[in-house]
Amino acid sequence: MANTPTTHKKETTFTPEAVKKTVENHKKIATHLDEASKNHLDAAKHHEENNHEKAAKSTITAQGHLGLANDAHKEASQHHAVNK
Repeated sequence: MANTPTTHKKETTFTPEAVKKTVENHKKIATHLDEASKNHLDAAKHHEENNHEKAAKSTITAQGHLGLANDAHKEASQHHAVNK
């Protein structure tokens, strides 16, 4: 009989407050990623229209949203690591 690997995972438990914070973090990340995507699409459109100044502004705004999403992601990752 072949040996099958078994994994033993510790059950993660979250307090209601932790669940609320986790949900808020995931929503915050998603919102910022959506905004970054919209701004990158705007930047592409502005470049196609040879309006490179508007494209640059849209790109900077997108980068700001990516940074905020990354910050929220780091916070969420730390929270998950603590609750492992």
